Amino acid sequence: MTNVNPIPEGFHSITPYVVVDGANAAIAFYQRAFGAVEVSRIVAQDGRRLMHAEIRIGDSRVLLADAFPEWGVRSARDFGGSPVMLHHYCEDADLVMARAVAAGAKVTKPPEDAFWGDRYGQVEDPWGIRWSIATRRHELSQGQIAKAARAAMAR
Repeated sequence: MTNVNPIPEGFHSITPYVVVDGANAAIAFYQRAFGAVEVSRIVAQDGRRLMHAEIRIGDSRVLLADAFPEWGVRSARDFGGSPVMLHHYCEDADLVMARAVAAGAKVTKPPEDAFWGDRYGQVEDPWGIRWSIATRRHELSQGQIAKAARAAMAR
């Protein structure tokens, strides 16, 4: 019997798995927008859809696949969007947002200095997946964040 790590190397306890219509194009977009590196892919029998793919963005993995309605696997667009957002911490939120927009994303919240200490903005990619993009600018205590949140909500 061999010792197998129950969490594969390079993964965290929770890993997002995104379903899109057009996984090949999505991977190319994520490469342009977020500097993603393709790790693996499994092509379906139809020769065009991806049953499974893995990309790496920074130190995190994102799994993705094409929609397979015949198996009950549907994309965010099939539901009119997704309530889930992928949060991307990076070195320069403004630069990453600009790259994402240049690659085809739509800004849903322009970058700003947020009350919790991050430079923060949001985009929606061409497949209906929303991304929050942030750079930590200030380390704040929970008390400082709560006070700043009250002030922000009062405006």
